[in-house]
Amino acid sequence: MNEPRVGLYTRSGCHLCENAAAELDAAEIAFTEMDITGDPGLEADYGDRIPVIMLDGREHGFWRVEIARLRADLAK
Repeated sequence: MNEPRVGLYTRSGCHLCENAAAELDAAEIAFTEMDITGDPGLEADYGDRIPVIMLDGREHGFWRVEIARLRADLAK
C-alpha cells in the first residue's frame, strides 16, 4: 500500500491541529500525522504556523485545511 500523499505537521495540545486532523478524517482523506515537538529543524520551519498541511512533501497550507483545494490538488 502506498503512503498517504498528505502529511499533517502537528504539536501536542494544539487545538487547531486536532481540528485539522478531524477535518481530514471527516473528508476521508488519508494522511500521516507528524508531531514536530523536539525536532529543532521542523520547529524552526513550522513552529509558528502549526498545523501545516503537506502534499507530496511540499507545503499545501497552514492553520486551516482547505478541503476543496486539497481534493482538487490530489486529483492532479
